[in-house]
Amino acid sequence: MRPFLSLIMVLMLAAAPVRAQDYPRRTIRVLEPLAAASSVDVVTRIVVDRMGQILGKGLFVENQPAAAGLLGMRVGSKADPDGYTLLAVNDSVVSVLPNMRKDARYDPRTDFEPIVEMVRLHWALIASPSLGAKTVQEFIAAAKAKPGVINFASGGQGSPQHIAMELLMRQAGIQLTHVPFRGVTDALNEVIADHIPVMFDALPGPLPFLSEGRLRILGVADDKRMTSLPDTPTIAEQGLPGFQFYAWAALLAPKGTPADIVAKLNAAAVTALHDPKIAKQLTDLGYEVIASTPAELKTLIAQDYDQKGKLLKDANIHAD
Repeated sequence: MRPFLSLIMVLMLAAAPVRAQDYPRRTIRVLEPLAAASSVDVVTRIVVDRMGQILGKGLFVENQPAAAGLLGMRVGSKADPDGYTLLAVNDSVVSVLPNMRKDARYDPRTDFEPIVEMVRLHWALIASPSLGAKTVQEFIAAAKAKPGVINFASGGQGSPQHIAMELLMRQAGIQLTHVPFRGVTDALNEVIADHIPVMFDALPGPLPFLSEGRLRILGVADDKRMTSLPDTPTIAEQGLPGFQFYAWAALLAPKGTPADIVAKLNAAAVTALHDPKIAKQLTDLGYEVIASTPAELKTLIAQDYDQKGKLLKDANIHAD
């Protein structure tokens, strides 16, 4: 009996190194706990389509945005760690949601294998022209003149749009009234329709409406001006030094996914992101290509989870 068990162990060990050589053998599901046509969804579909060409098997995106992404994250955390279920996520479902929900039942730091940070999303403070403000200084002055009167839109309680504005309010010493909607698309539409005067949002969402005159960018939330918007000053330049807010999009796998498969997926993603055609497409849409290593993404997740958790606690932002 003992020799037989030893033979099985030898065969298992011998099979392990070739696991990634045979992978993938079938289509890979990319579970996305976010809405279709969202900023993360756009970049994910571009990248995984190219990854499928590189790997020789297709990757298909399955959107599961229910409960602000909570259900999709739970499903992904419990999926078989065989490389055939991946997750496309943003910082909201990784860093914010589990900090807000005691019933999250997943820990982004321990329940997933980081694959790659694909891109970072540039953010901006946008307003409807009827607000009257053309700069951040003018907006802050208007808000200080009428505390709590100006409304701001967001994609929901604890959404990135909500958190970004909380940061601004705390640093600028102003008070606004939060009007949450069911998703960022609804929130943006309300600002475009001039029902709500201001919000934070990730580019490229608002970009098409700038040239039409239906939206105005008061300032970008980066540490430097965007190359695509060289005449638009940063928020930091306009009296709030050090102000910065960005979002990111990444690919994860369930905990226990073999390291060699994670490495193969990372290599495919990095190759896709560095493809000149793909990189230009993403840059033109307002994304910053990152193409990180798994270790770099792991560090980002840990740091972002702690930072967002502290902000939520300090600002008393909690789940409805």
